[in-house]
Amino acid sequence: MSKKLKIRCLISAGPTREWIDPVRFISNPSSGKMGYALAEAAKNLDMEVSLISGPVNLRCPQGVQLVRIETALEMQEVMNAHFEKADLIIMCAAVSDHRPSKIYERKLRKNEFPDKIILKRNPDILKILGGRKKNQVLVGFAAETNEIMISAKRKLKEKNLDWIVANDVSKSDIGFSSDKNEVTLISADGFLKQIPSTNKSKIAKEILDVIYPSCLKKVR
Repeated sequence: MSKKLKIRCLISAGPTREWIDPVRFISNPSSGKMGYALAEAAKNLDMEVSLISGPVNLRCPQGVQLVRIETALEMQEVMNAHFEKADLIIMCAAVSDHRPSKIYERKLRKNEFPDKIILKRNPDILKILGGRKKNQVLVGFAAETNEIMISAKRKLKEKNLDWIVANDVSKSDIGFSSDKNEVTLISADGFLKQIPSTNKSKIAKEILDVIYPSCLKKVR
């Protein structure tokens, strides 16, 4: 009897923090709930799951390898280190696009805090992974507030993704800190599946139910 094939899944989740001084940072409202739900759903499909997580207040699903990071540069380093051995990569984290060009070593007093903070662009981790992709299945998220589908399809192509998950974060009842989400799953060959508003655990299961067969085909 042949041994059952086990997919190695790498998932990023949560926000990053880009520090200004020891007590202030630039970040975003990502709760990590969608990424953690995906990690649990992947584990339930008997995948080997590594979860690269920004700062969140969530319990890691049982049996999932957790690596905690804070900054975008840390996220890039860990994702790069795990990428080659992964079969399925889901970049669900809300990575800060920019970081302060200068980090102060001590807390700045009110009268010392600069009126302007010069920002430096962070690496586009998803695009870098897309450029390195071989047999892996690479999935991105497009959290948008307008022109959702146009932006998602552009990102899908520009970053050499196999799938993208588009969602509207302008709605207060879904996305970010909400327990619910509503997404559209789009493949590079034009397949489209809309998943109506429901809890993130069900969203995660539906996403993986669609993507999992394509992973099996690629890694055989």
